[in-house]
Amino acid sequence: MTKTAAVVGGGPAGLMAAEMLAKAGVKVTVYDAKPSLGRKFLMAGKSGLNLTKDENLEALLEAYGMHSEEIRPMVSVFDAQKVQAWARGLDQAIFIGSSGRVFPEAMKASPLLRAWFARLDALGVTRVTRWRFVGMGPEGLQFDTADGVQTVQADATVLAMGGASWAKLGSDGAWANILGGTGVALAPFGAMNIGMRVDWSAHMSKHFGGAIKGVAWMVGGQVSRGEAVVSSRGIEGGGVYSLSQALGEGNTLTVDLLPDMKLEDVAHRLFKPRGKTSLSNHLRKALRLSPVKIAILQEFARPLPQEAAKLAQLIKALPVPYTGLNPMDEAISTSGGVKWDAMDASLMLKDIPGVFCAGEMLDWAAPTGGYLLNGCLATGRWAGISAIRYLGIPEA
Repeated sequence: MTKTAAVVGGGPAGLMAAEMLAKAGVKVTVYDAKPSLGRKFLMAGKSGLNLTKDENLEALLEAYGMHSEEIRPMVSVFDAQKVQAWARGLDQAIFIGSSGRVFPEAMKASPLLRAWFARLDALGVTRVTRWRFVGMGPEGLQFDTADGVQTVQADATVLAMGGASWAKLGSDGAWANILGGTGVALAPFGAMNIGMRVDWSAHMSKHFGGAIKGVAWMVGGQVSRGEAVVSSRGIEGGGVYSLSQALGEGNTLTVDLLPDMKLEDVAHRLFKPRGKTSLSNHLRKALRLSPVKIAILQEFARPLPQEAAKLAQLIKALPVPYTGLNPMDEAISTSGGVKWDAMDASLMLKDIPGVFCAGEMLDWAAPTGGYLLNGCLATGRWAGISAIRYLGIPEA
């Protein structure tokens, strides 16, 4: 008798789980609350779909920080090389940028998603939209639909409903109340990969949209060498996104405007006589500081000290007085979710046999740069294969 599986959530983790199950001959139905699947995936592709980071396993795992060991088994068997091979298998040509980031040549998510849907259709996967998950119990999964509440029974279930950001795309975190009500241990959601708020003076408006390049952001013992952008609300970009968790905890943030230059070298260059040259021009000529770097130096430390040594210290460790993070719903991803000790090694909920979790529903966090999508694909694949084993289907 053919086994059945319900996959709740049509993002990359859910679709990958569905693919694994369908390849094993399981009759799979994917349920999603929105009118179409993969909405957040498509949004991610608007700025260039970053599939993964072309680096070795240990470097890849390091990006997952405190949860690197929990996610190690999944990423170990679906690492950067496997993600690239998977994309090529969907007839998507890829390229590796100078930073090691991997993109489809089309630089969009839609061609890959269409090819993926075609593969899933060929495998017999059914897609059901506008069905919102509202509960689960002995009688099955409950969905709110246009025809009222519907109950679905399946031999195995994979939950992959995302985190708690970009609610309009489907990841609203509402599932946490449902699972929490059944006793599943959850960690509270936290914003990840999100910009921070800064109360700029009027003088900064002409620099909105300007890039802050070649710096090192430092908070709570973490260092990020990524660039960022000055926005009307604060600072955005990969350089600060990777520090979101520490910033959300209110830790002090500093930025080294010249991370490749020693403190004494900065001081030595500043010590040279500047005559009638303005301090801004002196900073530009002596240190080649960009206008944006000079602007934030003056914004955060005005009046600047005239002594070369004190000014050099500021340039190497400039305090950034941020006032918090942008709203969680604007975060690229979230931390928190189903705790690892609530699941066994197969990602099955210990208290609800036959129900597996994947993707951003799990309590892990990754910076942008391909790590987030790699993790979602890897955990979705793991949950799908684990469900196959639970169903007692022999592995091919």
